[in-house]
Amino acid sequence: MTLTRRRFLTVTAAALAVPHPAAAGAARARWRGVALGAPASVLLAGVGPQEARPVFARLEAALSRLEGIFSLYRDDSAISRLNRAGHLPAPPPEMLEVLTLARRLHRGSGGAFDPTVQPLWQALATGGTAADARGRVGMDGLRFDTREIGFARPGMALSLNGIAQGFVTDTIAALLKDHGFGRVLVDIGEIAALGHNRDGMPWQAGISDGPGHVVQRVALRDRALATSAPGGTVLPGGQGHILHPAGRAPRQSLVSVSADRAVLADGLSTALCLLDEGRGRRLAAGFAGARVEHIAPA
Repeated sequence: MTLTRRRFLTVTAAALAVPHPAAAGAARARWRGVALGAPASVLLAGVGPQEARPVFARLEAALSRLEGIFSLYRDDSAISRLNRAGHLPAPPPEMLEVLTLARRLHRGSGGAFDPTVQPLWQALATGGTAADARGRVGMDGLRFDTREIGFARPGMALSLNGIAQGFVTDTIAALLKDHGFGRVLVDIGEIAALGHNRDGMPWQAGISDGPGHVVQRVALRDRALATSAPGGTVLPGGQGHILHPAGRAPRQSLVSVSADRAVLADGLSTALCLLDEGRGRRLAAGFAGARVEHIAPA
């Protein structure tokens, strides 16, 4: 049984992006689809649907390629093959980039952020033994370079669901920018906003702690926003879906972080759920441009 750890946030406790009201009558093109197992959308301001159609086709091709790297839903993805075999020769550079940031977050969070927590997730989701699973968790058992990604112990597995959505969001935003689209709103689990809306104002995003309940709005211009909530999905037994490798309970119920890159905002928002507020803010302050937008204790 393979489950994602954060996608429920897209429809409940996520940053729900909305265009500025003054842009309601402007020309725009919207793409809707599925990415990493959940609904996704892209909004282009000042562009009609016909003009946007070719780039949306490229967008879908890029998403398919990225899912072929990061998706736990696909048996043939790079991460699924790694988890099955225990090693992955010639890993994709995108995976190495995400793992490099994940290792920095792991160290900065004192080990709380740990993408090797997947065996624990699987045990809790399927009624397995958590104590046994923790013996297969630990970044000390993960090695990676351009030649190979590998595990040091049998039964280890990787999940990048706490950071990969941000990387995919950044990649799609960069693709659109490279094709000349400068006013863009991307929502692939995390939010990336390029440029401004039709009236020259920043895009607006809402941080929600439940369906239809926005607790804060954030203005975004050439900036990304990510929101995490451990209770967004509850595993059997009542455990929230953002897991500490040592089994400790989350310290925060809702965290939203903005940054220049969605991958950084994504990883930080996940990590901060597992840290006390002071340590979490210090961790975020160690990354240039990152800012804690909202934090609510558990």
